[in-house]
Amino acid sequence: MDKEKIESGGEFLIKETAAEDVFIPEELNEEQQMIIETCEGFLEAEVFPNLDRIDRQEEGLMRNLIYKAGELGLLGISLPEEYEGFNQDFVTSMLASDAMGAGYSFSVAYSAHTGIGTLPILYYGTKEQKEHYLPKLASGEWAAAYCLTEPNAGSDANSGKTKAVLSEDGKHYILNGQKMWITNGGFADIQTVFAKIDNDRVYSAFIVEKNWPGVVINAEERKMGIKGSSTVQIFYNDVKVPVENLLGKRGGGFRIALNILHMGRVKLGGTVLGAARRAITQSVQYGNERKQFGQPISNFGAIKHKLGEQVIRTFATESAVYRVSKNIDDATAILMAEGKEKPQATIEAIGTFAIEAALLKVFGSEALNYVVDEAVQIFGGMGFSSETDVDRAYRDSRINRIFEGTNEINRLLVADTTIKKALRVGFDVVRYARHVVRESDKEAEIAVSKMYCYEEKQHCINNYKKAVLFLLGVATDAFQKDLFNEQEVLCNISDTIMQTYTAESTLLRVKKLDETANEKYTEEHRDILDVTIYDAASIIRKAGHDAINSLPDSVKGKEIMIERIDLFTTNVKPVNVKDARRRIADRLIDANKYCF
Repeated sequence: MDKEKIESGGEFLIKETAAEDVFIPEELNEEQQMIIETCEGFLEAEVFPNLDRIDRQEEGLMRNLIYKAGELGLLGISLPEEYEGFNQDFVTSMLASDAMGAGYSFSVAYSAHTGIGTLPILYYGTKEQKEHYLPKLASGEWAAAYCLTEPNAGSDANSGKTKAVLSEDGKHYILNGQKMWITNGGFADIQTVFAKIDNDRVYSAFIVEKNWPGVVINAEERKMGIKGSSTVQIFYNDVKVPVENLLGKRGGGFRIALNILHMGRVKLGGTVLGAARRAITQSVQYGNERKQFGQPISNFGAIKHKLGEQVIRTFATESAVYRVSKNIDDATAILMAEGKEKPQATIEAIGTFAIEAALLKVFGSEALNYVVDEAVQIFGGMGFSSETDVDRAYRDSRINRIFEGTNEINRLLVADTTIKKALRVGFDVVRYARHVVRESDKEAEIAVSKMYCYEEKQHCINNYKKAVLFLLGVATDAFQKDLFNEQEVLCNISDTIMQTYTAESTLLRVKKLDETANEKYTEEHRDILDVTIYDAASIIRKAGHDAINSLPDSVKGKEIMIERIDLFTTNVKPVNVKDARRRIADRLIDANKYCF
């Protein structure tokens, strides 16, 4: 493996990636395709016929579905074979999350069990803990939950009050406290619980079993969406936790929580894909069936705009999700070659891509919000009726902007982590920004005029990267240590980073499809790319203007800074976005389902 070609987290801003070095979903092997088909078959047979029953939280139904998924091996995709798993790579586990994402409330229960519920034990458990718990979690005999949030500790998770005190005989920790918004909490047999030992400043983590005395589970919460997902408060009243059930090291709980959140965020970027594709398929099928003014409403330009844009945002999200998934696998392989066990290597690799994980959580959840909102609009009055699945999709989508850290927190993380990483690797963004101010406008214009197609698109992406780094530099220079209190500016910068990464990921995917003569490649893929890069320019330009105009009044040369942002974002080849979206929509309409 050529380490020079392996992209590290955040490195996309200062490195040009070759299309041949990224993974795209069109390259799935036969085994991966079988896993997808198994997931889809499970949803068709067990979930979709029972959606109303699931939403009513029929006693035992969701728990039984988790068990049935375990019987098919769908709960152990990421687990080693010695623990009854399939030992698949991160890309394959992402494919399963993606496919199951179409399952509404079930996808939440599935993701919580296989991800934040099971993986802390895999990544941080002792040999004895793994042998005891993982086989039963893989089979579905036991279900898992993750207990971090408290009434006064949400985004600031480490401010929680749950306590653990060592018993006099030294055999148990006595656990007291309260957790809330616990997914799967109503039926989970195993809980990963975070608490502070004695007067520790940071969390430790514990494996707690549901049937131990003192574990009290509240009634199910009533929610706007994901109604079928079990969500409860759990109280711990003098629960005796064997010392052997401390997960990881004392005081290591916050690091566990942080790393699991990175994993949950990037996985959420994949989970929204299944939901988006299903909503798009429902949108186009209804558009083809519903007639107004003597013709299907899918014939109308306003509807085609919505269908085309649904596809574009989903495709861009998917391109970025599988790009970073392969990056994580590559980083894991390098760490394993250096002597680390796969679980440790995997969680370290995921942590390396914290920037990408946070941005995909935000971009993906907001892309799905657009898709389901427009699905309701295409359905019209029927979309507002609970008789249709798009009503359920619309309500279920909203939680994704809150899950795994709110989108506001994740936007701040994207910019904050990028700045800190730049400093850590010795990249001086302030000096870079000053260098950019001295660049010649004429040179940039000549460069773009001589390029065509993919080269021209790559030039646009490179300019977006310059815009991002320029903004990071001027904002850091202007605000100094106070930058981290300027949340609006950090969010502006994060939006430029998100647009750059997803646009580049779309470029690399389409270019690879074209250059390898992949049978799935069509001219409409180039339309998707054209609109994505064209629209990214205006979003980056607006965010850049807002950030610069928000600098202190004492900062000189704002006009020049604005000119540089314009230079990097206005030299984009004009695109007839109307016709491009119509061509994308027409292909979707002909297929009568999502086909990209």
